[in-house]
Amino acid sequence: MRSFENISQLIRQKRLEHHKHYSQAELSQILGYKNGQFISNVERGLCSIPLKMLKRVAQVLDISPMELRESLLADFHNTLDEYFKMEGQVRNSKNVAENAVSEEQVVL
Repeated sequence: MRSFENISQLIRQKRLEHHKHYSQAELSQILGYKNGQFISNVERGLCSIPLKMLKRVAQVLDISPMELRESLLADFHNTLDEYFKMEGQVRNSKNVAENAVSEEQVVL
């Protein structure tokens, strides 16, 4: 499962602190999304901002490129950590099962 925790927190924080106090629907529309639900989905961590929209989001919410970069990279690292943790569990369970079969064959 992909992680969007950091970018979602950054977008929510910047939207709420912004001097124009955008609603989620307003910000979605400003960014060109017909569905006012887009920013809600981002802030709930269901998705991220597409790369092609990052510059526009940064301009509208006064977010520095470095802040965006750090949030996105942190999410990417979390996603990879979770992926490899799950992969390790799958591999370990396969190894245990393979070893059990090998031991049974030796006993027979």
